Amino acid sequence: MSDKFAEIVNHLINSGFVFPSSQIYGGLANVWDYGPLGSELKKNIRNFWHREFIQKSSYNVLIDTAIFMNKKVWEATGHTNAFNDPMIECKNCKSRFRVDHLLEKKFNIKCNMSFEEIDNFIKNNNIKCENCLKENCFTNVKKFNMMFKVDFGTTSETKTDIFLRPETAQGVFINFKNIQRSTRKKLPFGICNYGKSFRNEITLGNFIFRTKEFEQLEMEFFCKPGTDEDWFEYWKKKCFEFVINLGIKKNNIHYREHDKNELSFYSKRTVDIEYNFPIIGWGEILGIANRTDYDLKRHMEYSKESLEYIDDDRKKYVPYCIEPSIGLDRIILMVLMDSFEEEEISEDNKRIVMKINPILSPYKVAILPLDKKLSEISKNIFNNLSKKIMCVYDETGSIGKRYRREDAIGTPFAVTIDYETLKNGTVTIRDRDTMKQIRINQNEIFDYIKNILDKC
Repeated sequence: MSDKFAEIVNHLINSGFVFPSSQIYGGLANVWDYGPLGSELKKNIRNFWHREFIQKSSYNVLIDTAIFMNKKVWEATGHTNAFNDPMIECKNCKSRFRVDHLLEKKFNIKCNMSFEEIDNFIKNNNIKCENCLKENCFTNVKKFNMMFKVDFGTTSETKTDIFLRPETAQGVFINFKNIQRSTRKKLPFGICNYGKSFRNEITLGNFIFRTKEFEQLEMEFFCKPGTDEDWFEYWKKKCFEFVINLGIKKNNIHYREHDKNELSFYSKRTVDIEYNFPIIGWGEILGIANRTDYDLKRHMEYSKESLEYIDDDRKKYVPYCIEPSIGLDRIILMVLMDSFEEEEISEDNKRIVMKINPILSPYKVAILPLDKKLSEISKNIFNNLSKKIMCVYDETGSIGKRYRREDAIGTPFAVTIDYETLKNGTVTIRDRDTMKQIRINQNEIFDYIKNILDKC
């Protein structure tokens, strides 16, 4: 882990964004809990996605589907047999590696070879195990199914094997008929779904970038065949704007088009939006895929239910689907990495500041009484503001140290209550990024902050 990446991760853990899961028992590898700040940030990013993809769009609706689904869903989509990664294992230390990740990392090549070709390539290039550094120590390539199998049922006689969902997309496809009927939507329209997904990944690490349990924000946008490329370009542009509007620096993101050899079997075209992470380098945070009519046709075949669309001319066809798929945990990591700054204010005076987009910040404003004797009026201000926005109250330590604490967790505004407040009802409001302060009436605090948030 690079010094910069490790420094930021350490700050996020110490300040309450993310904690190692089960830490008092020694933890669980690559499993993380979101703390008070991380939970608020996660909620705010999810709400931002909802605003941009659903609330502001006349095309799209939201559903929330179950994690448990009939196992025939995954048989129909090919996940049961085909949701596999190529894996090799070190015979010496028993470490496991995803071959595609290994070859891309060491040789900067995409893995589009047969298993036999991969075995020969590894042997001919004397690839070392990254953990024990031994050469020629790998098993032959094996298929590794990434789905988690669980027992479903109350007794040993009635239980059946099902899977934790590896993606949220299929919850949309199996509800296509229900949603089209109940909403009376006409093509084109989109169905958004979000929630936890689970993949038994071989290669994990880099904090919350790749984990077995993660959250997705997905949309399946259904359109008439022949219009799919136009809609693909539309949502490709919209997704890029979404990332920029999160407050991400434009030079840290780019598009990456998948070549034909790396396309998923269901995809006609896929473009990733990648972020340039410290240590990780360019990593996918969002993908836009043209899934064609593959999923709906497979579910028609296995369920024997028609999922055709009937247009105004009484023509029947199976819609094509454009899918913008977002990994929420990666978006969170991107926002935190992009906003972290160390500023030198003067000689021997530095500050850590998280310049998070104010609309995403866990707390919008900190209420800081200059003296504990001002607690009563300060708590009244907190109580009035907290009905409308997330606030934090802090009366411990010098005002300078409290400013630094709020800068370090990304709180965009700090309101200081002093003895002038008792005289004339005014307070000082400080901007996180510029550190400039102005004096306003305590009754104007919310309107002042809301005016800025409305522009985000």
